[in-house]
Amino acid sequence: QVDVVESGGGLVQAGGSLRLSCAASGRTFSSYTMGWFRQAPGKERAFVAAISWRGGKTNYADSVKGRFTISRDNAKNTVYLQMNSLKPEDTAVYYCAAKGSWRRDEYDCWGQGTQVTVSS
Repeated sequence: QVDVVESGGGLVQAGGSLRLSCAASGRTFSSYTMGWFRQAPGKERAFVAAISWRGGKTNYADSVKGRFTISRDNAKNTVYLQMNSLKPEDTAVYYCAAKGSWRRDEYDCWGQGTQVTVSS
């Protein structure tokens, strides 16, 4: 089990960039697959990106491919989401999550979220 806390959200103009961070506690962080999700007002939570425990595998939602990059630093127990070329439709609460393996469907641990607002 890990606890995760997101940071780095804020207000940015369309075309701008933000980097979200997810700090995790727990000595087993490096063994977890980590993911980012987002939930826009009135919509269901949606997958954004995931990274395997050593970073060798990544996966992205089609809507963010080529614009967002997920990475991790296991020495710092931190996962990042670099978001470039932001669009107003990227506005959402962004959540970090952890699961025990890449093949597992469900994520076990969730953060409280960080708000990202992109103005047009």
